[in-house]
Amino acid sequence: MRIFVTGATGFIGSAIVQELIGARHEVIGLARSDAAARSLAAAGARVHRGALEDLASLERGAAESDGVIHTAFIHDFSKFEASCETDQRAINALGAALAGSGRPLVVSSGSMGLANEEAAPNASIPRKSEQTALATAAAGVRAMVIRLSPSVHGDGDHGFVPRIIAVAREKGFSSYVGDGKNRWPAVHRLDAARLYRLAIEKGTSGARFHAVADEGVPIRDIAEIIGRRLNVPVVSKSPEEAVHLFGFVGRFLAMDGPSSSRRTQEQLGWRPSERGLIADLEQGRYFD
Repeated sequence: MRIFVTGATGFIGSAIVQELIGARHEVIGLARSDAAARSLAAAGARVHRGALEDLASLERGAAESDGVIHTAFIHDFSKFEASCETDQRAINALGAALAGSGRPLVVSSGSMGLANEEAAPNASIPRKSEQTALATAAAGVRAMVIRLSPSVHGDGDHGFVPRIIAVAREKGFSSYVGDGKNRWPAVHRLDAARLYRLAIEKGTSGARFHAVADEGVPIRDIAEIIGRRLNVPVVSKSPEEAVHLFGFVGRFLAMDGPSSSRRTQEQLGWRPSERGLIADLEQGRYFD
């Protein structure tokens, strides 16, 4: 297949590109900069210049592909609503280019707060991306959603866990919320990349898949490893204190959101095989 990938040079997207090429797919990667174009070319992908806000470039990339994997997102949480609106416009443009073809469109969402694949988004975390994507199925698109764990970990991670470590370094203590028994799902980026490949190869229209390997890692376990690695005390904070300490991330630190990927594994034959989040933290690279 010739697959158009947005976010192709990102933490997850770059792993997807390698996974697809390794499975003998042709990859067209969206690149908004010369540096991104060079990175894609070096990886063996075909370069498609454009940007998430350039809807015409997205339509052209999708039109010349056999399917699309959409992982790009503007991670500016100070303008989260605007970022979501940009994402919705991008998904609609990709869907319009694929309309009536039955070609696959795989869009990224999140699993936090959703116990399994059957769970529908709720008002507190609306997941506009998946609602927008699945609506394109009515126009003849094989639309699917992959709900990523809140922690997608591995070498090069710049998400929630590195933020928690950075705050612990700055403040001189590692923290969790309440009794710390609240849980985060997690998945290694390479396992997630395999799931995207399996979804675009054989996923069914309207499906929601969960990129979840660790169903629920207690936040206190994460905090204790950070404390031990940095040689700082480990302390409990209230939800309000967590938001003050971590900003946007603090809201998620207080949530208990275990999640299952049982149905995903049954439907696609996906078997997470990379090290888990705790093993990844214990390996030490997060603290280099």
